[in-house]
Amino acid sequence: MKDDDDLTADFHSDQLHANVASVPDGLCWVSILSCLLLACSYVGSLYVWKSDLPRDHPAVIKRRFTSVLIVSALSPVFVWAWKDFTGIQPGPSLLALMGIRLEGLIPAIILPLLLTMVLFLGPLIQLAMDCPWGFMDGMKVVVDPCFWTLCLSDMRWLRNQVVAPLTEELVFRACMLPMLVPCAGPSAAIFTCPLFFGVAHFHHVIELLRFRQGTVSGIFLSAVFQFSYTAVFGAYTAFIFIRTGHLVGPVLCHSFCNYMGFPALSTALDHPYRLTILSFYVLGVVLFLLLIFPMTDPLFYGLPTPVCTLTSTPGSICS
Repeated sequence: MKDDDDLTADFHSDQLHANVASVPDGLCWVSILSCLLLACSYVGSLYVWKSDLPRDHPAVIKRRFTSVLIVSALSPVFVWAWKDFTGIQPGPSLLALMGIRLEGLIPAIILPLLLTMVLFLGPLIQLAMDCPWGFMDGMKVVVDPCFWTLCLSDMRWLRNQVVAPLTEELVFRACMLPMLVPCAGPSAAIFTCPLFFGVAHFHHVIELLRFRQGTVSGIFLSAVFQFSYTAVFGAYTAFIFIRTGHLVGPVLCHSFCNYMGFPALSTALDHPYRLTILSFYVLGVVLFLLLIFPMTDPLFYGLPTPVCTLTSTPGSICS
């Protein structure tokens, strides 16, 4: 006899089969064009303000906060319009499809972030070795209100740790994946969605060229590297979103990765304790690969995850 989870999954699968039959033939084109329009709207909002100041200037950051928050607030309208146009009638609510729900919230806050920290085990150990503070000194700083006041008054910190992770994950994961999953399936959507995210970061080339911050070839090589890195990272957070059905996990992982930056392997190779640090680098990657499926098991977050109800062929990603 099937347990309750299996019966629930079967119900959603049967319901979707009925919905898929009424989906127009051009579903994939509608989904891709909707995602492209959403990505262009997000990036375009950064350039509605004309300024001769660089992107890290506080005045520029504040203006961009305004425009990008407006676009992000309106982004659910794209999903609603797509749903209305295609005729897909999912069981979960629009907010649930976008990963905004209470079921499984606590595991969604803790487990994906912990998994990402495991991947960064090497850099974290290196950071701890090089930090002049002891553990207790670090804890005193963390609980000091003055520290957080200083952080919240820093526009770059707010952009990198709060606004960018929240708005980018909302737009490029929470809004795009529900539109891509019915067309491509969960597995393909994980690798399709980051392409919009990676291309969106090419706009940095414009500012680097504009302010002549390096040679043309160097700037484009940097852009290609950034595209590759953001595409891989986007695939990871898309995986987290589909597996957990929550927005909060990808947002916290994004914020953490922005803080850590790309692992400084060259520094690790020159470190006095390089063998120890490199061992933790390898250990972190191995543990990450072993834990990535167990720690994102949808059973922790409530089966089936909302976005997985949009496909009749969920596969192993959704279970």
